[in-house]
Amino acid sequence: MNQAATSLRIAEQYLIRQDWNAYTPEQHSVWAELVRRRMPQLQEHACAEYLDGFHQIGLREDSIPDLAEVNKRLGPRTGWNATPVSGFLPPDAFFEMLAARQFPTTTWLRNRESLEYTPEPDIFHDVFGHVPMHAHPVFADFLQQYGRVCLGLIHDKDKLERMGRLFWFTVEFGVIRQKGTIKLYGSGLISSHGESTHVINRSSEGGPEIRDFDLDAVLNQKFLVSEMQKVLYAVESFDQIYEAAKAAEERLA
Repeated sequence: MNQAATSLRIAEQYLIRQDWNAYTPEQHSVWAELVRRRMPQLQEHACAEYLDGFHQIGLREDSIPDLAEVNKRLGPRTGWNATPVSGFLPPDAFFEMLAARQFPTTTWLRNRESLEYTPEPDIFHDVFGHVPMHAHPVFADFLQQYGRVCLGLIHDKDKLERMGRLFWFTVEFGVIRQKGTIKLYGSGLISSHGESTHVINRSSEGGPEIRDFDLDAVLNQKFLVSEMQKVLYAVESFDQIYEAAKAAEERLA
């Protein structure tokens, strides 16, 4: 474990080591197939910050990431680390890790029969989908601020549910306007061809309505995890979501 990770109090029991040498050639082949399926679409439709982060942290098409190597590149840029965990974390452990700039990262990878979808996050969703954005300083600050706010609301289920909507419509299903075009940055879009296509081809396929980002609207926007999204909220910059996290604390504290 790195020094920052071992200082975690609540989440410490969920921390594990990634045994990178235990991955099989088949698993590396699955990773390569997943990346090859996503990159052509993302090169055109992902936001510039995601694509830049992908290269900054040294992700490769041909092999599963070694988190220690990723963190050697990521840490000096924003202070974040992709920290291996055993699986789903309880909310207090999850928010504690975010507040400490430790992103909970699963180490298992879906099998070839589940290339299109897995109901439980795996290393492809966590690292390919999330971690490149952590190399962007403003997004990195936003995510830490989000963790801090939620940790302070840990005993209020209703307020945490509202904050969960902010996470959903930014970190998971966030879109941003760049050069007059909707670009993707949320991990649920980045890591899923179906979800991305639903957004990209929305005019012809009845995809989601894209609304201007509004914090109050987001905090009150209900969603279903089990279906394609009907509404998404587009930001103009990542400063907007950082300020939103601070404003949410003022509204809900």
